[in-house]
Amino acid sequence: MDKRFAGCLEKLRQDSLLSTSCEAVIVVGSAARGWANEASDYDIWLVSLDQRQGRTGTELHVPLDPPSVPTEITYSAGRRWELKYWLDAQVDQMFRKVAWDRYSHALIAGQLLTDTEEIFLDHLVTAVPLLGEDWLKRRQRELEESAFRAFVVTRSLAWADDSIEDAVGQLAAGDLESSVLSTIKAFDHTIDALLESAGEYGYYAPKWRARRFRAANPDAISMADYWAIETMRDLDISAPGKWVESVITLCRNLAMGIEVPAHGVIPEGGFPGEYSR
Repeated sequence: MDKRFAGCLEKLRQDSLLSTSCEAVIVVGSAARGWANEASDYDIWLVSLDQRQGRTGTELHVPLDPPSVPTEITYSAGRRWELKYWLDAQVDQMFRKVAWDRYSHALIAGQLLTDTEEIFLDHLVTAVPLLGEDWLKRRQRELEESAFRAFVVTRSLAWADDSIEDAVGQLAAGDLESSVLSTIKAFDHTIDALLESAGEYGYYAPKWRARRFRAANPDAISMADYWAIETMRDLDISAPGKWVESVITLCRNLAMGIEVPAHGVIPEGGFPGEYSR
């Protein structure tokens, strides 16, 4: 077990927070990735065969059967733990939504998955198991073999294209401020697509985009060039048109080099690596 989380499973047992039919207990999010700080929560998911009974926490509503995920909050050594109790059957349902027979370029992730469901699937890649290592490895492989990556890359490219169209139209109309804002959106969506194509998910948490970029380390653009645009370092606010045109050109060039995974082809990088860090 990862030394960072030594004692976590025992605390869950002592506090009667483990379901009797628990298949897996995994730490997800920033803590699992080693990105947490002293104020960060531990997000822990417990996956079971049967619904948990006997405690009264809050519930997270999801478009699944059953349509809710019980949650509990506990504390240890001054750190807040947020526990979510998923059913293995709910996980099966999410995977069915991203099966290849559901995929088409006209159908993007947001039309199939809620943010909660997308977060669940993408967090599997970097999760750390406290219990159920085999369950996690099986689900990670299932994720790589699914159309999930194709769905999210297609989604981000579509959003980038929409924002590029907005930026170009606004620039032509002389609406410079709006054009700058649309260009920022276009760039972020393009970078998200680039990172998602490398298996670095998480568009919904822009605060981690720079760390995701470093983790993916794409060849198409350097960290220095990415950060210069993300921070708008070279924008001349008195004449922003040149910056807008330059960034839009870069977005188009990057998008042309992003490959949407095809059915039966494991994307470059293969399956997720070992969870230990």
